[in-house]
Amino acid sequence: MQSRPHTTVVLAISADGKIADVHHSAARFGSAADRDHLETQIAQADGVLFGAGTLRAYGTTLRVTHPQLLQQREAQRKPPQPVQIVCSGSGVLDPQLRFFQQSVPRWLLTTTERLAFWQDRPEFERVLSFYSEAPDQAIAELGRLGLARLVVTGGGRLVASLLAFDLIDELWLTVCPLILGGAAPSLVAGAGFLEATAPRLILLSAEVAGSEVFLHYRRRQSSDEQVNVT
Repeated sequence: MQSRPHTTVVLAISADGKIADVHHSAARFGSAADRDHLETQIAQADGVLFGAGTLRAYGTTLRVTHPQLLQQREAQRKPPQPVQIVCSGSGVLDPQLRFFQQSVPRWLLTTTERLAFWQDRPEFERVLSFYSEAPDQAIAELGRLGLARLVVTGGGRLVASLLAFDLIDELWLTVCPLILGGAAPSLVAGAGFLEATAPRLILLSAEVAGSEVFLHYRRRQSSDEQVNVT
C-alpha cells in the first residue's frame, strides 16, 4: 500500500512548456475553462502544495468556491478547503501577502533553521521541517498527517524535485496558445534529466477546448510495458 499521498501536478503551460514569462510574473494566460479545471482538481485534494516563488508571484491561492464542488467535499466529509502547503527552503515570506488573509488552512514546509521563526505565529496552523535532499520524507509526513491526495501547482523547481524522487503520480497540463521562450521558467526546472533515465509518462486523455489542449498523464512505472524510444 502506498504510504505517501497520491500526488498530481496541475499546471497551465505555454506551447513551449513555460509556466510564466521571463519576469516570473503570475501566469494568467489560461482561459476560464482552465481555471474551472484547476478548481475541480483542487476540490478533489486534501492538500495543495506549491513553492514560495509561486506564492510570491500570485500573492494568493485558489479557493474552492463553486457550490457544487463545495457540496461534493461536504458529501465526502472533507473540510470546505484543502490545506494550502507552502514549501520554502529559505522560509522568507511576507506576512502581508493577501494569502494570509484568505480563509484557508495554511501549513508551511521549511528548514529546521527557519522552523522556530514561524512556530507559534498566526500565519500557519502547522509548520513542518524538511530536508531539501529528501523531499520524500516531507511528502511521507504529509501522508502520515492524513493527506491522501495532493495537488501540486508549481513551480518548476518543486516539480523537478518531486519527479527526481518519483513522487508524482499524475500530471494535468493545459497547453495554452502562446509562446514565451527565452529564460522564462519551465514546467520542470533544475539540472534536468538524461534521455535514458528521464521520467516517462502514459497519456490517459487529451481534450481540445477552444485553442487549449488538456492533457492528462500518468507517471509510467517499472511494472508498465517499457516504452519503445526511437
